[in-house]
Amino acid sequence: MSMHRRDLLVHGAATGAALLAATAIADATPTAKQPPPPPPAKGKTPPGIGKHAPVPLPFKPAALSGISEKMITSHHDKNYAGAVKNLNKVETDIAALKTDAPGYLVAGLREKELTFFNSMVLHEHYFGNLGGNGKRSGALETRLGTDFGAGAWEAQVRADAAALGGGSGWVVLALSMHDGALRISQSANHTQALAFGAPLLVLDMYEHAYAIDYGADHAAYIEAFFKNVAWDAVEARYDHAMKAIAALG
Repeated sequence: MSMHRRDLLVHGAATGAALLAATAIADATPTAKQPPPPPPAKGKTPPGIGKHAPVPLPFKPAALSGISEKMITSHHDKNYAGAVKNLNKVETDIAALKTDAPGYLVAGLREKELTFFNSMVLHEHYFGNLGGNGKRSGALETRLGTDFGAGAWEAQVRADAAALGGGSGWVVLALSMHDGALRISQSANHTQALAFGAPLLVLDMYEHAYAIDYGADHAAYIEAFFKNVAWDAVEARYDHAMKAIAALG
């Protein structure tokens, strides 16, 4: 082999090796990462206009202490299910409105829609935080003590509930998604809800929630309610709401 030809072969081999090395380096060099695809949506899928369905009780009706099977079943199957049925009807009526519908009709239907929707949501949270033994623990329990003082939050909830006794309304411990604060609110009807608030603990003080068992003795009902709170469900709501606040930035 001549010197000229050998030099060409050596030079070609070196060039090939250099190209392979450059390719390997390029492959190993980090590049700008593309944003990951959004995770699949979690939670409930909207049922559609006029297609809401009652959610079954998350516990056996006879399992509560101080709240009878007859009481809780009547509350669920008549009052709550009735609100769901009415919501479906109102939503259907709103969807059928013509563009020239009179304002009083539109306003009236929208008011009823909010009433029945909030009634549905609050009832589902109320039933969802029953079925436990009332014993508290966890991050929310610790924070309640820090924010309100040991036992003070429960005293406030009890006082609000007693103030509604013999009348109607709700007492709600909620996490404000606006400022991250824990807030206790009292509402005399379904439409007085905390704006941008996530309900954590919901207490129904309408007479239909206790009259079968206690008549006008709302104090005994309030005591029974606290004995049956499923604190793990309340804690789970708090954890979910805190994660939602973090996601909002």
